[in-house]
Order: sequence, then C-alpha cells, then structure tokens
Amino acid sequence: MTEEERATFRIPWPGESVAQPGDWVQLAWMHHPRPQFVRLEPGARLHTHYGIVAHDELIGKPWGTVGYTHKGEAFYLLRPSLEDVLRHTPRRTQIIFPKDIGFILLKLSIGPGVRVIEAGTGSGALTTALAFYVGETGRVYSYERREEMQALARRNLERLGLAQRVTFYLHDIAQGFFEREVDALFLDVPTPEDYVAQAREALRPGGHFGALVPTTNQVSRLLAALQAHGFGMVDVVEILLRYYKPVPERLRPTDRMVAHTGYLIFARPVMGDQPTTPPREEP
Repeated sequence: MTEEERATFRIPWPGESVAQPGDWVQLAWMHHPRPQFVRLEPGARLHTHYGIVAHDELIGKPWGTVGYTHKGEAFYLLRPSLEDVLRHTPRRTQIIFPKDIGFILLKLSIGPGVRVIEAGTGSGALTTALAFYVGETGRVYSYERREEMQALARRNLERLGLAQRVTFYLHDIAQGFFEREVDALFLDVPTPEDYVAQAREALRPGGHFGALVPTTNQVSRLLAALQAHGFGMVDVVEILLRYYKPVPERLRPTDRMVAHTGYLIFARPVMGDQPTTPPREEP
C-alpha cells in the first residue's frame, strides 16, 4: 500500500500486525461497556472520562496490546471489526442493523468486483458494508433523494476511506436507474413495490434483488409486484438476534434481544413465464 493510500484508508488492513498512523482503532475499556474509536495521528492526544491517551503510545503497538490512560485506566488496543464500525456510524435515521446486513451481503453475493445499486442511502451503514466487500475492483451506486442524508453518508464513507468506491446520486429512482446489467440491487425505501420495474431494468438477467420493509402488508405488496415483473426464487426472511452473558458459571441469555427490525425480501429476475405449480412442502 502506498503512503497516500495509507493516509486516506481508515480501517486497518487485515494481516497488519501493528497500529499505524491513520488507522481507525478501537479502545475497549476493561471496566466500561462502551468502546472508544479514534483515528491515530502522531502527536495527538485523546481526552476521555477515564483519562488521557497519547496516540504516540499506540502507534507501532501490536493489536491486542493492553494500554493505560494517565489515570491508570486499562484498555485493549484493537482493530475494529466492520460490525463495530457500523454500530457506531453517525446517523440521523435508523440504519439497517448489522444482523440484517450480514445476511444481505450473502444473499446478494457481494464480493470483489461486484457492481451493486442501493436506494436509499440514508446514513450510509449498508453503503459502508457494500463498499468494503466489493473491494477496489467493484462499484457501489447509491441513490438518495435527501441532500442532507447523502452529505452525512459521504462523510461517513470518507471517514473510513471507502468513498472512492461509491458513486452517489441525488436522484428520484421513479425515473429509473442510470446503470444497466448490475449484479445486485437493494431497495431500502418506503414503497419498494413502486420501483420493481426500474430495478428489473437495471439488473442483469439472473442477478440478485433485495429489499427491506418493516410491516407484513408492505411485504405482500412487494411480492405482488415481483410476481408481476418476472421475478422468481423469492424468499421472505426475518432475522432475530439473541446474545448470551459470557459467564461460564451462569450462562444464560441477556435480558434484551434484537428482535424484529424488518422483513428481508430477496428475488432473482428470470426469463419467461413463472411456473404455476405451487411449491412442494418440506416433510
């Protein structure tokens, strides 16, 4: 990686053994639940409720090192995971939760070199994950109608060094998408059923379509639209997430869980008429 790339990329690259200037790092406090995130800069100092941390004392240290503030408060120096980054994304509206984003990435087959459209951008949480996984050879095309939201998403992506992988549009998708033959497309908009025709036009045959809606009546409307526009292989999914207290002597679920956040709908644009035979029930 060149020095210029190092200066702009904020998430440390896998395989790097020590923290470097410009890295976006996580300080996980020993006795406090909320971690701290900071971009390392030579000569800088981080002021916290637990004391002052000098960046120079972290630069060059191996990941997993135990550090101390000037008050003696201990923390771990860690490379933040993408899930850490997404959960702490600055936001003005609700983001798509990491538990849903992980499944979206798999169902849309997002990887290096993939060209993917998303609409709307929001605060940019899904945009960040898409940009991270398409790599330097892929491309994310992100559509949003609200200028203030797009500006926030841009800042979030720039902060992580991923903005160069994204093309941002201020555009009403009712007028269609600019791209054609993209590999995948995801809709996070209030009425995705209104834009299925536009999505079909932008996707390559056999590509991957996805959407998220919060209520069952919205799911029903979207299913009807997908059927009307020649989509097959339809799945409707709800993902529930429950953590456990990591105490060996009394292992049990935590008091709260991440339950319903939305329904995920996935489909594939296919050629020809859809089969009329109902699906066979599993035994």
